[in-house]
Amino acid sequence: MINVLPPLKIGELTARLPIIQGGMGVGISLSGLAAAVANEGGIGVLSSVGLGLLHPELGKNYAEANINALRAEIRAARKLTKGILGINIMLAVTDFDQMLRTAFEEEIDVVFMGAGLFLKLPTTMTLEYLQNVKTKVGIIVSSERAATLILNHWAKHFQLTPDIVVVEGPLAGGHLGFKKDQLDNPEFALESVLPKVKSVVKAVEEQAGKHIPVIAAGGIYTGEDVFRIMQLGADGVQLGTRFVATVECDADIAFKEQFINCSKDDIVIIESPVGMPGRAINNQFLKDVASGYKHPFNCAWKCLKTCDYHSAPYCIALALRNARNGLFKEGFAFSGANGYKVDKIVTVKELMTELVQEYQAAEKTGV
Repeated sequence: MINVLPPLKIGELTARLPIIQGGMGVGISLSGLAAAVANEGGIGVLSSVGLGLLHPELGKNYAEANINALRAEIRAARKLTKGILGINIMLAVTDFDQMLRTAFEEEIDVVFMGAGLFLKLPTTMTLEYLQNVKTKVGIIVSSERAATLILNHWAKHFQLTPDIVVVEGPLAGGHLGFKKDQLDNPEFALESVLPKVKSVVKAVEEQAGKHIPVIAAGGIYTGEDVFRIMQLGADGVQLGTRFVATVECDADIAFKEQFINCSKDDIVIIESPVGMPGRAINNQFLKDVASGYKHPFNCAWKCLKTCDYHSAPYCIALALRNARNGLFKEGFAFSGANGYKVDKIVTVKELMTELVQEYQAAEKTGV
């Protein structure tokens, strides 16, 4: 592949292409997709959420199965690639501390922490341990305020700085770090927030004496989008939805076809049971929920800290797992705002090549 994009450097790690595949759960981006992206010069990212639901046989309970499945996925990905691998771990999950420790023990290249603010030392490790892990540590933020808070807290209490910062805008899929009335407000658009976060990070870089790449995410779909957002100062990009309709994506073919068959009007904002807005592809399951229907379920384990499973209309972990397995009568698919543009299933290699070619064309024309 012709490399016309600048490489992405995270400390001593260098990705040939500044493209990160976003972590998508439940079970959408596992070892197959992550390894394929890493093999093409990007950073492939596993999703840690809900692994115990996919592999209940790996433990006596959900929590144990989660950890064992996480180890298994990391090791499976390692057998498939020598490229750079990351993992996304949500701070909102109940076993965040254990999942983070496991990722460090397996020496995954990069951990991306989102769905919360990392301000407290995990119970599973000492400060000295955190300061000396081999894994690069990244944070996912949606605002200048969040970035400032985390960076200042880390400097003061951990004597650390993140190795990479991802800025996720309101056009992303899944749970969103914005209030519903902020999603269409230009003040909160990725193009507005990115330069502000970049400025905050630059000040920390100068104090710490190290480069901290800032990655743009949310609504980025084409190579032209990549060029445009990198002209605004991003060191790289993260794409999630674009990688769903690939041969190597770990979801069922029926899941991928949801994107091929949906229209722009099918992509809607929902109120998640965990108390956050989310962007998804509308279907009968979601329509029933919106009309007041409650899908009965037994909570295997309170996997999300903010979930009130007593009053929740459905279990979001089960719904996402069901969709991943192609069972859309009992689930739905999260999607970025541009998910309706997906029109075919391609290989990861074909997708990465297309992104590079589109970037090159945009660079020549100055779009």
